Amino acid sequence: MKKPFITLEQVKEITKKYPTPFHIYDEEGIRKNARRLKEAFSWNPGFKEYFAVKATPNPYIINILKEEGCGVDCSSMTELMMSEALGLSGDEIMFSSNATPAEDFVKARELNAIINLDDFTHIEFLEKVAGLPSKICCRYNPGGVFKTSNGIMDNPGDAKYGFTKEQMIEGFKILKEKGVKTFGIHSFLASNTVSNEYYPTLAGILFELAVELRDKTGADIKFINLSGGIGVPYRPDEKPNDIMAIGEGVRKAFEEILVPAGMGDIAIYTELGRYMLAPYGHLVATAIHEKHIYKEYIGLDACAVDLMRPAMYGSYHHITVLGKEDAPCDHKYDITGSLCENNDKFAIDRMLPKIDKGDILVIHDTGAHGYAMGYNYNGKLRSAELLLKEDKTVQMIRRAETPKDYFATFDFSDILSNIKY
Repeated sequence: MKKPFITLEQVKEITKKYPTPFHIYDEEGIRKNARRLKEAFSWNPGFKEYFAVKATPNPYIINILKEEGCGVDCSSMTELMMSEALGLSGDEIMFSSNATPAEDFVKARELNAIINLDDFTHIEFLEKVAGLPSKICCRYNPGGVFKTSNGIMDNPGDAKYGFTKEQMIEGFKILKEKGVKTFGIHSFLASNTVSNEYYPTLAGILFELAVELRDKTGADIKFINLSGGIGVPYRPDEKPNDIMAIGEGVRKAFEEILVPAGMGDIAIYTELGRYMLAPYGHLVATAIHEKHIYKEYIGLDACAVDLMRPAMYGSYHHITVLGKEDAPCDHKYDITGSLCENNDKFAIDRMLPKIDKGDILVIHDTGAHGYAMGYNYNGKLRSAELLLKEDKTVQMIRRAETPKDYFATFDFSDILSNIKY
């Protein structure tokens, strides 16, 4: 059973200053997890985690991970700007983007970030708009269906990302001719895998590709980026990944493929977001309404603006009713928000303890792709983000939005100048 990292007593104290809804993150859990990842890949001297900023784009969170030795994986101008403001540059930034605007490439070159090209045509485009760096990475898509012994994991052939193998070979030759000195390989073939096989299987594919690229192009390959894809068990009956077993599986593939090929000095990179943050974030909300029609509904003061995944993907997020952890789950509810959309539901037909108005609900595993995917439909305003620090004090790390924020992009006009805040 999933257990929240905050108690009802803590939430009662927090809400004296910060009303629900809010996202809250567990600093202690984040740091311990980052150290565990580093330990799992300690066999590789060049190992580095590049935290996927898109998952939780908050400078306080990024700083915690920076202190634990992580870099950042950026995919946009604003993510690059945030990273720059936090003192990150050069090899601390991996820039992985697609359909990339020229100005984003220019900014990445300005910061001397490691640029990961998503498409063969981007070689010419990058050279034209920002110039080619001496170190570059290319993203590989093998096409077809990606399988492990556990079965089909995803369908890269339908994904918009990456070079074909033929394009990788030709691209490395062109880049080498144009003066690029060192290379990296990147690939992302499956999302949110709860399987210890994913990374070792992917690593084997990329390690064999690295040997082939070296042999056919003469490229000096310095790193292989396994990207993200390691998932978390959103459901309480799912078995979590064993990061130590994953690291060991990658090590075995490394020693079987790269070491005999004389490529044992290659660094391994990761770009994890969900694995780094999801379990260490909760969306905390209050039950404010109940409805009894053809089904039983509990309405929260949070909605899909605060957590889009259930509405967008039908994703499962576990729910704990604080103070009723030991009560029988003998009531069936749809847990909803207040958007004018019928898919604004955090849970459907979920068996939970009897919920009363005023009860506090914790929605689990919202630390990644939670707040980050928020939006303002229906004029809804996004909630605050809080940090439960290691000393158990609470710090606001992003304030809740206000109507003034919502209307701020009309500041060029006086048409709404009579609004009172």
